[in-house]
Amino acid sequence: MKKINYILPFLLLVWMSVYLSSCKKDILFSSENLSFSVDTVLFDTVFTTVGSTTQQLKIYNKANQPVQVDHVTLVGGDNSPYRINLDGVSGTSFSDFTIPAKDSLFMFVEVTLGENNLTDPLIIEDILEFETNGTIQTVQLAAWGQDAYFHYKDLSSGIWPNDKPHVIYDYTLVDSSETLTIQAGTEIYMHKEAILFVNKGRLNIEGTFDNKVVIQGDRLEAFYDDIKGQYYGIYLNQALSSNIDHAIIKNGTAGVHVFGDNPNNSDYTVTIRSSEISNHASYGIFNYSGGRVKGENLNVHNNGLYAYFLLEGGSHNFNHSQFLSYGADGSQPAVAIKNYFTREDNITYIGDVNEGAFYNSIIYGGGDTQIAYDTLTNNGAVSIAMDYNNNFIRQADIPTNANFNNNTWNTYPSFESLEEKSYIITNGSQCKNAGNLQFPLTIMEDITGKMRDANPDIGAYELD
Repeated sequence: MKKINYILPFLLLVWMSVYLSSCKKDILFSSENLSFSVDTVLFDTVFTTVGSTTQQLKIYNKANQPVQVDHVTLVGGDNSPYRINLDGVSGTSFSDFTIPAKDSLFMFVEVTLGENNLTDPLIIEDILEFETNGTIQTVQLAAWGQDAYFHYKDLSSGIWPNDKPHVIYDYTLVDSSETLTIQAGTEIYMHKEAILFVNKGRLNIEGTFDNKVVIQGDRLEAFYDDIKGQYYGIYLNQALSSNIDHAIIKNGTAGVHVFGDNPNNSDYTVTIRSSEISNHASYGIFNYSGGRVKGENLNVHNNGLYAYFLLEGGSHNFNHSQFLSYGADGSQPAVAIKNYFTREDNITYIGDVNEGAFYNSIIYGGGDTQIAYDTLTNNGAVSIAMDYNNNFIRQADIPTNANFNNNTWNTYPSFESLEEKSYIITNGSQCKNAGNLQFPLTIMEDITGKMRDANPDIGAYELD
């Protein structure tokens, strides 16, 4: 009798399991189709052979029941330049999966384009097909592919052609006594941490006001338009006298870095004219250990630390320029002068500031102090030259010594728009017609190519 007592409960459980499973309803799938976050996954210009950033496509089931997806296919298959990842799984084809009611999945898309041997961009396309409930839906994939000249740890000299962009990986080197000339209209794209390195050679950037040379990071998606620190910058190491004319240099770490001067130079280490240097993680212009920099018609703004930084001595002469600290971290000054530095050998090196001129310029920003000096004179053995004449300067403690003459203090220059980073003075600005021709320019045009009149405006821009 005891055995029967054990068997009966077991048989009852088996019977209940069979009964309940026979009563279980089939899942009711939606007969509706899918929805997508976009109908085209579009990549802005992508350099051939260089992988893109990742774009995302969101796949929605907006119905009140789950939907059964029969197939998802990248039409180009294994030969496609596109790569897809669906819900964490890579592949070119996916089958028989369910999206719950009112839910969604993510697909991630990347692309690497082959060379097209063309100077103009070429659009490269593919298609994603989604089959659900007997209906095929498609999402377009599209990318603009641009061929380029690629530089990777190479030597550069002569004249760079300007028919295609130049992309620099790691570094390109202008070595001792060599000269690299960059023609008007050349576009230069720098990969992460890349440097255009001039080592005792010469760099000539020959942009014009209507055909500038543009130097920026190599990520062309809109997200990167104003991201600082995408590459290092231009590095002039004891360079022969170099020139940078009509350039736009943006989104690096240090736009123009000058280290020392070449003993063979009779002129400045670098002369920079009619250029915009902006949105760098550290400095717009970094002059270190004896470099000599001349600048005219410069607009240097929105850099992380300083617009201009002189460290361990050097020389500078700036005329009709703008050094602006807007966009800097905290309340950093626009101009910082420090003539000493303790290097890794624990020796503090002190340098002269042999020339320190700012004429007809705007030194302004968000903080109360826009010029900062930290200097050692070594009991008079080191000279600190400074000459500020006819500038607009924001400064809480106004200097009263003879090195500052005819400057306008703490008067807003009246820019077009701080929010839009448009640092052109307006017609109501006190900078208008306030320039002093006692400090002549080597070129009479402003940063835009407009001729300056007999009463020039202070700053980089000349108004009508």
